[in-house]
Amino acid sequence: MLYAGSRSLHELFTHLVARRFYGDAHLIDAEITQYVSNLLVEFAHVKNLYKIRNAKGKPLEDVGEMLVESNPLLAARSFDREREVRKHIGDYTLFLTGLFPEYVASLARRRPGLRIDAFIDYVKAGKESYRIVSYFDQFEYKREAPLFRRLSENFELCVYGLNLVKRDLEEMRDARYQQMRSVLE
Repeated sequence: MLYAGSRSLHELFTHLVARRFYGDAHLIDAEITQYVSNLLVEFAHVKNLYKIRNAKGKPLEDVGEMLVESNPLLAARSFDREREVRKHIGDYTLFLTGLFPEYVASLARRRPGLRIDAFIDYVKAGKESYRIVSYFDQFEYKREAPLFRRLSENFELCVYGLNLVKRDLEEMRDARYQQMRSVLE
C-alpha cells in the first residue's frame, strides 16, 4: 500500500518521521524532524552515502576513515573540511544505526581482514560528530549550530525514532506486496 496522499518521497518521510519522533520517541522538535526527513531523502540516492572522498578521490565507506579525514591534524585541509566531514559522519551514522542497525552490528564480520569500523561505536561517533559541528557557531554556521547541538543531545532518540520508521516502511512494503499478490491470484 502506498502512503495515502503521497506526492513525493519527501512527504512520505516527513509524515513517518514526525509520527514516530513526536509520538513514540517524544522528540518534539520540528527542526530535527525536518532535518532527519531531508536526510532520508538525500540518502535515498546511495551515491550521497559515499560523497566524502579522501585526497586521492576515493569515496570513504568506513567511519574510521572518515574520522581520519575529518581531523585537521591528519587529513582535513581546513576547519571547514573538518565540519563538512563531521556533519557527514553524524548523518551517516544516524542513517545506518536508525534504518540498518543489523548492518552496523555485522561490521566486525562483514569484510575479511581488519576493518577500522569493527571497533567504532557508531552512536558515539555520530553524537560526537554532531557535537563538534555545533561548535562551528560563527558566521555562516551560526544559525545551524543549535540544531546540531540538539541532534547530538538527542541522537539515541533519533535512532529509536528511525528504527520505528524502518518498521513502518517494512510494513508498507509487505502490505503493498500482499495487495499486488491478491490482485494476481
